[in-house]
Amino acid sequence: MKARESLFRRIRTGFCKFAESGMVEGSVEFAKVSYALPSSASGEGRVLLRDVSLKLEAGTTTALLGRSGSGKTTLLRMVNGLVRPTGGEVMVSGVGVGGVDPVTLRRGIGYVIQETGLFPHMTVERNAGMALELAGWDRDRARERVKVVLGLAGVSYDEFGERYPWQLSGGQRQRVGLARALGIDPPVLLMDEPFGALDPLTRAEMQTMLRDLLGKVKKTVLLVTHDLDEALYLAGRVVFLEAGEVVADLVAGDVLGSMNPHVVDYVSAVHRAVHV
Repeated sequence: MKARESLFRRIRTGFCKFAESGMVEGSVEFAKVSYALPSSASGEGRVLLRDVSLKLEAGTTTALLGRSGSGKTTLLRMVNGLVRPTGGEVMVSGVGVGGVDPVTLRRGIGYVIQETGLFPHMTVERNAGMALELAGWDRDRARERVKVVLGLAGVSYDEFGERYPWQLSGGQRQRVGLARALGIDPPVLLMDEPFGALDPLTRAEMQTMLRDLLGKVKKTVLLVTHDLDEALYLAGRVVFLEAGEVVADLVAGDVLGSMNPHVVDYVSAVHRAVHV
C-alpha cells in the first residue's frame, strides 16, 4: 500500500509539472520526424516514417489515412511517447515530449484504442475513473467527474456504473473507454481505430456521438482510421500517409475533389461503382 501511495504521489507531482509547462494549450507538432526499426545482423532497420512535418492547431480534429503499414499508428504513438522518434522532434504546445517523464506524459493525454483496454475485474465506474484515481482525486470528486464523462459518452452512470465490461456491448465498452480518456480533461485526444471492431450501425451511432461530443469539449484530436467516410465526417483535416511519408494534407471538404493521385486511388478504392 505504501509503495502504491508513493507511486500516486510521484504521478501527481509529475502531472502538475507537466501542466505547468504550458502543455494544456494542446497544439501538436511533428518536426521532421522519422522512425526506423533497430538494425539487425541482416542490415539497417526498416524505415517506418521519413521526415514527417505536421502542425495540429489546438482544438482541431485531424484524421490520418493510409493503407496498413503506412505509419499512421507509429506517428500517433509518438505523441504520448509510446514510440520515440529516431529523428526529429514531437512537441505538444511547444514542449518537446522527449523531455517529459513518460508516465506523466501519458497521464495528460487521452488515448482511445480499438480494444478499449478496460480492466475486466473493475466496474464501469472504476474503469472510467482510473486516470482520476492515479492522479490522486478524492473519491467523491472523482465520482462526480465520472458521471460527467460517462454522460458525455452516452452512458448512464446510474444504470451502468456498477456493471463490469463483460456485461456491456461492444459499443458500450467503447463509450466507457472514451469516457476514461476524457477523465482528467486532457487537451489532446489520440484515437487509434476506435470503432474498427464495431458493426456498421453501432459504428455510425458512435461517430454521431463522437462528433457531438467533440463539439462540446474542444480537444485537439488525432484520429487514425482506414474509413474515409469516418474521416470526412469527424475531421476538419485529412492527412494521407504512404510508405511513411505525407503524400496529401487536405481540408476535409477538398478530399473527394482532389486530383492528387494518392487521394484519387484511395477514394476510388472506397467508393467503387457497383456494376450490374
